[in-house]
Amino acid sequence: MAMPSPASLKTSASTSGRAPFDILAPAVQTTPAVFVSAHSGAEYDPAFVATSRLDMLTLRRSEDSFVDELYSDAPSYGAPLLRAHFPRVFLDPNREPWELDPAMFEDELPAFVNTTSLRVAGGLGTIARVVSNGAEVYRQKLRFAEAERRIRTYYIPFHEAIQDLLASTVERFGSALLIDCHSMPSVGGPMDRDPGHERADIVLGDRYGTSCAKAVTDMAEAVLSKAGYRVARNDPYAGGFTTRNYGRPNAGVHALQIEIKRSLYMDEGRIARLPGLTRVRDNVAALIETLASLNIAAL
Repeated sequence: MAMPSPASLKTSASTSGRAPFDILAPAVQTTPAVFVSAHSGAEYDPAFVATSRLDMLTLRRSEDSFVDELYSDAPSYGAPLLRAHFPRVFLDPNREPWELDPAMFEDELPAFVNTTSLRVAGGLGTIARVVSNGAEVYRQKLRFAEAERRIRTYYIPFHEAIQDLLASTVERFGSALLIDCHSMPSVGGPMDRDPGHERADIVLGDRYGTSCAKAVTDMAEAVLSKAGYRVARNDPYAGGFTTRNYGRPNAGVHALQIEIKRSLYMDEGRIARLPGLTRVRDNVAALIETLASLNIAAL
């Protein structure tokens, strides 16, 4: 579960004094399940907004809007929910810590930066160069010091929180199940592997069976299918950095990414809740209840 980072970096609070995330915790954790919402943050730093060439609505379309609401019943079932406050377009914690596009920066990047990943090539590294429709985010190039500040202030504390939750969960229960909570556009965009294609209602990503026990994915699919959803596995999303980095079934830590189609619960154009959000939240609560009851240590 170790996350690579230069030894010189230390964590800190955000410049506003507010923590970059919070944890909705039960009075007592009664399950090895841990829920993480990394992309539902919607607190925009005015200084960041001023540097962008995009309007606020376009920036917000990168969010997994309201996903933290869909999973907010987790503490009622004895499970913690970690949720980011910062937006994905500002910093993406579901990437490696140092996936950066050199074309975005006016100065040279350090040698430890990963500048050649497929995500960087697509403009969607730890700090995104573009949004999902391919539009450029920034008016001008950044300096590496700004990337370093964001990673130190937001990314590393967020992943330290994941690591702490998993470590304490394993210590208490002997195992852990990380549920990486996301949403997805209803139709694949021009930057996606399925451009123009209507998607399933829910996509379960287990890195093709390597990040969690098959029984976990099977159970999630059964609950969601019974609720009437069309469920797919690993297509078009098999799980990002969080699922890949923390999912170690042989070490007792399982990780499953869940993507929910946005049109089921929100107006994707206006970033507004729809009446269907209540139904989806109720169905997600049933899923949480089932996952919280699994004997992960026996898998």
